[in-house]
Amino acid sequence: MRPSPPPAPVVPGQEDHDLGFGSVVARESRVRLLNRDGSFNAIRAGQSLAARLSPYQSLLTMSWPTFLALFLTVYFLINALFAGIYMALGPDALQAQGLTFGNRFLEAFFFSVETFGTIGYGNIVPMGTSANFAVVAESIVSILTIALATGLIFSRFSRPLPRIRFSDRAIVAPFRGGSAFMFRLVNERRSELVNVEATVTFSRFETVDGIRTRTFSELSLERSKVVFFSLTWTIVHPIDATSPLYGLTYQDLVDSSAEVLVLLTAVDEVFSQQVHTRTSYIATEILWGARFINVFIKPTRDGKVRVDTRLLDRCERAEIK
Repeated sequence: MRPSPPPAPVVPGQEDHDLGFGSVVARESRVRLLNRDGSFNAIRAGQSLAARLSPYQSLLTMSWPTFLALFLTVYFLINALFAGIYMALGPDALQAQGLTFGNRFLEAFFFSVETFGTIGYGNIVPMGTSANFAVVAESIVSILTIALATGLIFSRFSRPLPRIRFSDRAIVAPFRGGSAFMFRLVNERRSELVNVEATVTFSRFETVDGIRTRTFSELSLERSKVVFFSLTWTIVHPIDATSPLYGLTYQDLVDSSAEVLVLLTAVDEVFSQQVHTRTSYIATEILWGARFINVFIKPTRDGKVRVDTRLLDRCERAEIK
């Protein structure tokens, strides 16, 4: 039996920065807590198959190509299943008037498609009690399937999703005679986000009371909130004497498995609902002694401001004093 890990030491002030991992879990984890796409590196064991799969949530969050491919697959499988049922009822279960098919399966499959879609051309008709009961069963399945697909498609369209792209790297750059930790982001949607607020937390392993434990510190930002976010935003944490990053080097961050976790909350003006997005930067994704290249390009003839989102990740060398 695996021995229980020793209790985590009490680090003053950590209760104010609890991210929901728990002290033991945060200490035991040896991988980044938060992936770049915002997903957490956590596995839930002991759940039922339905709870693990979370079909409704998966259908809402999967990509559109995957959703449409799954819908078409289910559509063809249902019709193929009922085509097999009609074939199993015998050669006289369906009557095709004035039509000649290459095989009975095509005849049964096309009849299933007509029944499923309530098309009803009338050129293929069921014959006998068993065939008509099969039609009743398929019509019920059709109503439920179409209703479910309609609800899912509506929910996918009505669910607000921010399209915020973060820079591939964060940087430690010159800032007001000193240095600062920075990263930037761009709003890739045409709609506006309002009341955008950023919370940035610095995580690293430290030895406390002889035990290597992960600590969390919220980073103070030059500007933690913007009223409108239509173009880009560079989030800046000045590295001064009060900063958890003060006096640390790149190698210090690597050795302590440092990670900067970012949470953004905003209100989508189209849906008037709050939206969230998150990401993180580990030590190897932080570039020291660099400066972001300006993403603003020449305004249009009518004076409108333009940004080139392809420059979001571009940076150049800069000496930190």
